Amino acid sequence: MQSNGGASINNGAAESGQAGNGTVLWSLDSRGVATVTLNRPNVNNAYNGDMISGLHEAMDILGVKPGLRVVVLKGNGKHFQAGADLAWINAQGKLGPDANLKASEATGQVVRRLNELPVATVAMVQGGCFGGGTGVAAACDVVVAADNAIFAITEARWGLMASIIFPQLVQAIGLRQVRRYALTCERMDALKAQQIGFVHEVCPLEDLEATTQKIVDALLMSAPQATATTKRLNMEIAGAVMSDALFEDLVQRHANTRRSDEAAEGTLSFIEKRHPAWYKPREQ
Repeated sequence: MQSNGGASINNGAAESGQAGNGTVLWSLDSRGVATVTLNRPNVNNAYNGDMISGLHEAMDILGVKPGLRVVVLKGNGKHFQAGADLAWINAQGKLGPDANLKASEATGQVVRRLNELPVATVAMVQGGCFGGGTGVAAACDVVVAADNAIFAITEARWGLMASIIFPQLVQAIGLRQVRRYALTCERMDALKAQQIGFVHEVCPLEDLEATTQKIVDALLMSAPQATATTKRLNMEIAGAVMSDALFEDLVQRHANTRRSDEAAEGTLSFIEKRHPAWYKPREQ
């Protein structure tokens, strides 16, 4: 990994660097607050193989840093995270089952690791938060959203299935809401997301950083070990710690769906900017 020479990314970072061919930036300040920044703004921070490996690398680096207290996850540019890069998904689906299983496992492990980090996590969301982005946000302890944030669980729209983020989504907003939004792929604004329990705080876009920092400061007031044990115990009580068997099943289903005819047609329809073959508009 190449260092950026210790240049400040956020709050006078004591250490900073990049991973995944620059698709992920990380910094760690003197308080023990890490900032992990998704850095593909030209494609609305849609994830691909580089970003997935970059997130793993950033978590590996930060996970062994002494004094780590809080992780803030954010996106560069106008949008937080626009889900999967569908051009990458379309190409990935044409590969063999082993390659697809490996990609699904790496993707699923990002969300699983983030969900179970023994430190507090905060998602700072502006603009679009779609598909896998909703899973990433749901895996964080606190979600702060700008008033221009838009959320959608979009996988089924493209012939895909969000199996690897279903546990976090169900835990965040409940089965009833997931049954609607994962099937319709409707978009919801920040206030609607707050109403159904996905978002904790909504603020003007210009106040997003300051609002997030207030939450971070409150988290830093809590004792580190008490934070870790409180988080873990609450997850265990809620049944939110995923078993290896369930994870492996979700990964397999995710990989299988990516190689389906529907996924090929759905992702191609996105690339070609047209409706998928299964959509028949209502006759006037």
